[in-house]
Amino acid sequence: MRRVPHRPLLPRLACATALLTAVTGCGLSASDDGADGPSLSPPLGVTAQAGSATTVHVMWNRPTSTAKLDGYEIYRGSVRVRRLPATQQMVDVVGLRPGTRYVFTVRARGADGDPGPASRRVTVTTPAAVAADHSPPSRPAGVRGSAAGARSVSLSWHGSTDDRGVLSYDIYQGTTKIHSVPGSRTRAVLTGMRPGTAYAFSVRARDAADNTSPPSATVKLTTAQGTDQGSDTAPADFRATARRSDGAYYIDLTWTAPNTGGEVPAYQVHLDGKQATTVVWGESAPKDTAKYSFYIGTETGARHRVRIRAQLPDGTWGAFSPERTVTTRQ
Repeated sequence: MRRVPHRPLLPRLACATALLTAVTGCGLSASDDGADGPSLSPPLGVTAQAGSATTVHVMWNRPTSTAKLDGYEIYRGSVRVRRLPATQQMVDVVGLRPGTRYVFTVRARGADGDPGPASRRVTVTTPAAVAADHSPPSRPAGVRGSAAGARSVSLSWHGSTDDRGVLSYDIYQGTTKIHSVPGSRTRAVLTGMRPGTAYAFSVRARDAADNTSPPSATVKLTTAQGTDQGSDTAPADFRATARRSDGAYYIDLTWTAPNTGGEVPAYQVHLDGKQATTVVWGESAPKDTAKYSFYIGTETGARHRVRIRAQLPDGTWGAFSPERTVTTRQ
């Protein structure tokens, strides 16, 4: 991980570039010259999960750019396999071969109909073909849920059983599948909800032969009023310390990624009440402890307040971590 070069922090840091995979804190791509509006940036947080021996579930986050979106294009290798509207950020790619390695990318499509840059490449291998299997997994039991603020909900359930093993769990809102997690997980955080709205969710288990269990009991939840994203979406164990190196000061950050039901590809760092930078991971976002350091200046005895928040699977930003105060010392 590189650090922001030694230079005066403010006011430039309000639009500083985060160094990992770079995006700007103001949401414009690096190629934007201001003449024709912002350019498209790649979709973030792309994941691919085998749903059966012949299907793969692909999910992604919205690009960070402010360019208007017309939709998305999903590619298997160099072949475009689906075109989707801008409101959809997940899809099942079907008709695949068992026991085969696939590479997927996603491109956002602009208002002019042209696709933007490709997302990071994600690789997935479908399970081997199975002998004739017509037995679905058992119905997920013990489904519970809670509203996590105004725009997210948290669901959990007991694992299903299957004679060949559960490959994935699909979460439904009413009759529409809205999310999928690996069969090893029995919890999901769903984001992008509307404040003060009633929802009904259920869970189905799926095996490698694409047999789907009966739906679980329905969980009815109502999100809170207001704009609170819910504490479940905030980074946990957030720590900030100041250190001196070569006559300058740096702030070192550590935290644990929130369990959002998918990778967290980006974090906003807010310094002294203002957005300072956006930290974006490239090929693999950390699933547990994350670390980031940035240059803060040369003044001894300076006090700074810092907090962060994560980008959620629907492209919105989650709740802030607790704010920490650090002081530069000799």
